[in-house]
Amino acid sequence: MAIDFSKVPSPCYVLDADLLRQNLKLIDHVRRESGAEIILAFKAFAMHSAFPIVRELFQYSTASSVNEARLAAEELGSLAHTYSPAYTDNDFKTIMQCSSHITFNSLSQYERFAPKTKKADHKISLGLRVNPEYSDVETDLYNPCAPGSRLGILAKDLPSTLPNDIEGLHFHTLCESDSTDLEKTIAAFEERFANWIPQVKWVNMGGGHLMTRKGYNIELLINIIKRFKEKWGVHVILEPGSAFAWDTGVLVSDVVDIVENNNIKTAILNVSFACHMPDCLEMPYKPRIRDAYFDPIEGKPTYRMGGNSCLSGDFVGDWSFDKPLKIGDKIIFEDMIHYTMVKTTMFNGVSHPAYAIWDNKHGLRVVKTFSYEDYIARV
Repeated sequence: MAIDFSKVPSPCYVLDADLLRQNLKLIDHVRRESGAEIILAFKAFAMHSAFPIVRELFQYSTASSVNEARLAAEELGSLAHTYSPAYTDNDFKTIMQCSSHITFNSLSQYERFAPKTKKADHKISLGLRVNPEYSDVETDLYNPCAPGSRLGILAKDLPSTLPNDIEGLHFHTLCESDSTDLEKTIAAFEERFANWIPQVKWVNMGGGHLMTRKGYNIELLINIIKRFKEKWGVHVILEPGSAFAWDTGVLVSDVVDIVENNNIKTAILNVSFACHMPDCLEMPYKPRIRDAYFDPIEGKPTYRMGGNSCLSGDFVGDWSFDKPLKIGDKIIFEDMIHYTMVKTTMFNGVSHPAYAIWDNKHGLRVVKTFSYEDYIARV
């Protein structure tokens, strides 16, 4: 049963629980067939109101900050695999309390904080993030292996023998990538780090494995992981984020005005690309709109979509429609759950979309709405 948009407040992010469960089942299939441990990356999907659904099949997560580590412990109910480019003394005690694994971005961070982990009240497995100096990611903003990257240790900078308490190596080179990209990354990783892989118990292959996207080569992914495990005798960890929430929900908005300048018509919405869909401007990419033509069609009503902040570049375009748009029409952006909700801001004091979950059995549940009090608390 489709979402009943007549019941959805605007603006609002709506997660479809049944679509989320479909993704979880597919990821679980990869986990069972490959033997890899697969954990949820909060940096892409941290909607804790949906964690009861996630816990039906997955219990563990990766965190990149003290707040995400607490989210794992307090909301998901398990200790996190934590990695951060830099830990601080103020945060590290809490991070230890909330983490089963801690990965360091540099040897200096390891030397500074590893001794503290000996005093933790539970065993913490320590790892180092390494940089294979290879990535297929074309957008520099998202490329962790770009020249001069601050992320990960280069092979030339590692000691020939790892410290005794280092149990794992972690690399992250992908972004919404296919299994063929992982295959090439592993070849680069093995070429540069073959001396160190036999010294560890686990290898974390990071995120960016978009296994729930249509056309992704799942069998190749399974075989890649099996081969690597057999070759090196290590435990393999994957930490996808987008794959969990890929195509599981929408952002509902309304047309509030239509303006025209130099024959360009812009539908101004009650949402903002800068505030609510920042990846559209950062990546950049053009999202799909329900019941609209992705590519403009000559002769059909065509519009840019304009955000409601005062940032000049807060727009994306163009789409065509079968009928002219009018004030009050709904504009439904597809696939807006991963890397959108977690990145939203209240820049300009723009009204924040509500959060809701749609379940075919129970209908719509509005999880949270935002008010002036939320805005004033942030600024």
